[in-house]
Amino acid sequence: MTLSTPLCEIIGIDHPIVQAPIGSATRPELAAAVSNAGGLGTLAVTWRPPEKAAEFVERTRELTDAPFGVNIVLDPDAKEVDTEDHLGAVLGADVPIVSFSFGDAAPYIDRVHDAGAKVLVTVGSAEEAERAANAGADAVVAQGWEAGGHVQSEVATLPLVPRVDDAVDVPVIAAGGIADGRGVAAVLAAGADGAWLGTRFVATEEAAVESLYRERIVEADETDTLYSELFDAGWEGMPHRVIRNSTVESWEEAGRPQSGDRPGEGEVIAEYPGGYPIERYGDDLPMEGVEGDLEALALYAGQSSGLTDEIQPAGAVVEELVEEAEAQIEATADFID
Repeated sequence: MTLSTPLCEIIGIDHPIVQAPIGSATRPELAAAVSNAGGLGTLAVTWRPPEKAAEFVERTRELTDAPFGVNIVLDPDAKEVDTEDHLGAVLGADVPIVSFSFGDAAPYIDRVHDAGAKVLVTVGSAEEAERAANAGADAVVAQGWEAGGHVQSEVATLPLVPRVDDAVDVPVIAAGGIADGRGVAAVLAAGADGAWLGTRFVATEEAAVESLYRERIVEADETDTLYSELFDAGWEGMPHRVIRNSTVESWEEAGRPQSGDRPGEGEVIAEYPGGYPIERYGDDLPMEGVEGDLEALALYAGQSSGLTDEIQPAGAVVEELVEEAEAQIEATADFID
C-alpha cells in the first residue's frame, strides 16, 4: 500500500508526514531532508530577522526541489518583528507553504494565496478550526495538549482531531503525542489527513541543537515532561511543555513560586555564540553553538519523548514512520477481516 491522503495532493507531498516548526532547532538542512524523503519540512522564522528568514528559504530551495514551508507565530508578545515584514520576506523568496500559529491568520491568508502559496493554520479547538477554514486556510493543524514546545490547546490530540474533522471540509493535520507509525495510523483513523511531529525531529542529526538536548529526549519517559508557563522570559503567559531538568526541580522544591520569586531568577546560565546571555527561565532552547549550563535551559519536548529512543537522520525517520504506519493499517485491516 501507499500512505497517501488528500493532504498530500493539496500541498504536493508523497507522504502525510509534517515536520513541525520546532523553533530555533529548525534549519534548511532539516527541512530539506524531510521534504526529500517525501514529507513536508518546515522552517521556523519568527525569531529570525526577515532577511535571515528569506535566506533560510533560499538555502532550503537549494537543497530540495520538493515543497517545504515556513511557520510564523502571530502573537505579538512572542517576537519583535512585524508579521507583515516576515511574510513579505518569505513570500518574496517564493516559499510554497506558510503556516500560522498562536493568533488570527485571517488577515494574511489572501496575501499568501495571491503569492501562489498554500496556508496551514494551527488550531486548538473545533471553533478555531472552523474560523480558519472559513477564512480560506488550505488545511488546519489540530495541536493537542500532549505536544512539546508552546501549546495552543487544553484538549488532548485524540479527542481534538475528530472534533476538528467534523467541523471543517479541509484536510486536518494532527499534532501532539505522535512519534512512531502507530501514532500516525491512530490519528489517520481518528479523521486526520496527516501527522505533525516535532519532538521526534528534534532528535535527528540535522536538528540545530546541542547533543545534550537530543540525548535528553531519547532518555526521557512519557512521564518526564512538565506543562507550565515556567520558561516565560521572552514569551510571557504562553503554556509550554518541557523535559524536567534542574531548573524545574529547583522551582518545584521551592513550592512553585510566581515569577519574581523563583530560585536563581535573573541568573545568566548560558550564552549564544558572540556572548549574548541567556537567563534562567528564558524561553531559549539549547540550540547549536550555545554554551553554558545547557541542561538547565528549556528542553522543549512532548509526551512522545517516551517513544523516541534513538537519534537518526531525518529522512530515515520519515521512511520509518511511513513503513510502520502502513504495517499498522494493514494489521488493523487483517484483524477486522
